[in-house]
Amino acid sequence: MAKLSVNINKIATLRNSRGGDIPNVVQFAKDVQGFGAEGITIHPRPDERHIRYKDAYDLKSEVYTEYNIEGNPVPKFMDMVLEIKPTQVTLVPDAEDAITSNAGWDTLKHKDFLIDVIKEFKNNGIRTSIFVDPDLHQIEGAKETGTDRIELYTEAYAHQYGLGNKEAIRPYMACAGLANAIGLGINAGHDLSLDNIKFFKENITGLLEVSIGHALIAESLYLGVEQVVKMYLDKLK
Repeated sequence: MAKLSVNINKIATLRNSRGGDIPNVVQFAKDVQGFGAEGITIHPRPDERHIRYKDAYDLKSEVYTEYNIEGNPVPKFMDMVLEIKPTQVTLVPDAEDAITSNAGWDTLKHKDFLIDVIKEFKNNGIRTSIFVDPDLHQIEGAKETGTDRIELYTEAYAHQYGLGNKEAIRPYMACAGLANAIGLGINAGHDLSLDNIKFFKENITGLLEVSIGHALIAESLYLGVEQVVKMYLDKLK
């Protein structure tokens, strides 16, 4: 069974839109864990437009499942992760002005940089994952960096699946096969939803974890957070 890690960035976005502390991101993280979620994901960005660096520290003592911090490994981000020591750090090459993550790493071009960053995190007992596009060359490059896992960027799959094109799963299946063969753990995330997650899980051998935020929060507006978490868990069995 792949683990469900709930990305709570959108809860912070809602809080920040009004000021104050409603909804409280720490309480939300505690609640979704109580509902069965097996991890909490946050993605703080330099402008702190949703999750703030303070939130990352506040969550440290309250996440008793798996704590996954995503982000571009700029010095400020690295310092924070090394101090908090979450279960996992997921390296994402997003620009400061990106609305959301929109591409994986070029693991060949940035190989030496990633080797140094990953070594630092692993020396501190933090599991590492690299956000990558579903490209076999990038999977091979990821292996050379020393990372523990990859996170497959699933926007292309989700978009095509929504159009009825189930063949869009094939590049992901090929990448999963290669990752399994060379000893890389497999995570996945971006635009996964109740509609497309079951088919993805059924076709990706060795899937360890999915990180879902935007869709899960949107679906919860209609169905309720507890019900939606349980629906994801059922589909991931």
